[in-house]
Amino acid sequence: MNEDKLERLAARLRGSSRVTILTGAGVSAASGVPTFRGTGGLWRQFRAEDLATPTAFSRDPLLVWEWYAWRRELIAGCRPNPAHEVIARWSRTFNRCMVVTQNVDDLHVKAGTANLVRVHGSLWELSCWVECGALPWRDEAVPLETLPPSCPACGGLARPAVVWFGESLPQHAVAEATEACECEVFLTIGTSAVVYPAAGLVHEARRRGAFTAEINLEPTPASDAVELAIHGPADQLLPDIAKRLTP
Repeated sequence: MNEDKLERLAARLRGSSRVTILTGAGVSAASGVPTFRGTGGLWRQFRAEDLATPTAFSRDPLLVWEWYAWRRELIAGCRPNPAHEVIARWSRTFNRCMVVTQNVDDLHVKAGTANLVRVHGSLWELSCWVECGALPWRDEAVPLETLPPSCPACGGLARPAVVWFGESLPQHAVAEATEACECEVFLTIGTSAVVYPAAGLVHEARRRGAFTAEINLEPTPASDAVELAIHGPADQLLPDIAKRLTP
């Protein structure tokens, strides 16, 4: 059945110039990026939901930074997989292709993706905890020089430049992601489709007239809402679709 669906999606992509792709953790799975939520997502008996919050950081910034430093060490050795590579190529070859990602691993960046909106931030960027006015800065050192790190502008505590539980997404990222819903084809790939507002983008795109499709390992809450749901690993399905685009 997937064969017919893959060809149908390829046909839609061949005839489109404006494509938007929303990605989640499933895109990075084949790169070995571990899941930090759900079953098996414990670190020293802490869940991600216990650590990735402003309250947790206020209470024990060193503990939170030890967790993020551990995550950075694990992800530092990961490389883009074929799914990242296809998406990066599409981002440069379609007349207009926007990539909106919920991932903070920056594997899309390593793959050379253009027009990338990182709605949850980046694990490799830091910002000032006391909001002294310093712009977020990039630090890819593994391990970090000091824990917890400091803001180079004011000397205060630095925090990971990611969106924590209970925090709002950056307004500029939300605006860019919403604008990207104005497209001909909207693909949601490797995301559970439960975390809003990102999960609502596929509905907004369909409301605006886009053809919507999902590529995910298993069914999600979005599966019944899209016009085409294809189930399987993104690192295998995307190269297959890419081959079908070639005359």
